[in-house]
Amino acid sequence: MRYVVGIDGGGTKTAVTVAKENGAVVHSFAAGPLNLNGQDAALVEETMRNLLRTVAEVCGGMERCAHLCLGAAGVSNSAASERLVSLVRTSGYAGGLTLAGDHETALCGALVRPHGMILIAGTGSICYGRNARGETHRTGGCGHLIDDEGSGYSIGRELLRAVVRAADGRSAPTAITELVYAQLELHSVRQLIGFVYAKDTNKKDIAALAPLLSQACGLGDGAALAIARRSAIALAELAAPVAERLALEEGELALAGSVLLRSAHVQAGVREALKERFPQLTCTLPQHDAAYGAVMLALRALEAGRG
Repeated sequence: MRYVVGIDGGGTKTAVTVAKENGAVVHSFAAGPLNLNGQDAALVEETMRNLLRTVAEVCGGMERCAHLCLGAAGVSNSAASERLVSLVRTSGYAGGLTLAGDHETALCGALVRPHGMILIAGTGSICYGRNARGETHRTGGCGHLIDDEGSGYSIGRELLRAVVRAADGRSAPTAITELVYAQLELHSVRQLIGFVYAKDTNKKDIAALAPLLSQACGLGDGAALAIARRSAIALAELAAPVAERLALEEGELALAGSVLLRSAHVQAGVREALKERFPQLTCTLPQHDAAYGAVMLALRALEAGRG
């Protein structure tokens, strides 16, 4: 029996799924960070070695692993893809190998097929689609400094903005203030500014505030409800060009990422905005994760003789 492996490489943790060549999943596990951008190279190499060691144990030897698909951000960059290939090979794997964008593996896992669309709103935001003819299009995903509207980072920034605007009188008092102060263990705008501009504060720290939006919306807070509406509209705007360019206005769109899966107000807003624009478009939730999607791509490569 031969096996395939699907890997969803992330900056904080990595999801791995091992399946038989007939598609039956035999084991799933989590590993450390596997993102070469901004991560310590030695830590990433250690993650890969440990990951492949576990895979070898599951498969009964690495030689029984026929194909491995690694999904990660930035693989369209030739330098990044070469580094990833080198990392896999020097860590002891010599079998069939496919590199894919993490949006590609997420789409395959979400819809259990390689065509359709996926809208992802996590720390960042992106929409990706592929039609039956193999044509693709993506929107967003250009980073928090110039893009990522509707993302966790964007929402976190909006929450912080609401706090300072309420504090200086530009807007009405909001429940967001107490929620933000409580989570950050702060008591004033001055302290908040110190947190935001501290050298060790990064975009994930800002995005970590996003779940507070649901709490504030649940309290009926006007500022929070307005943020949810703006975020939903921005995310719907990501999906619209993908549907139109790929003629998928009557297709299926998976809603994924922590913002869309955990914020009922944002998800409902996205569904409403897209329903108004594309009445025949079906919005669904992911059936499986990106690691499973990577398994599907590995199986397709094996069937195509690229093992």
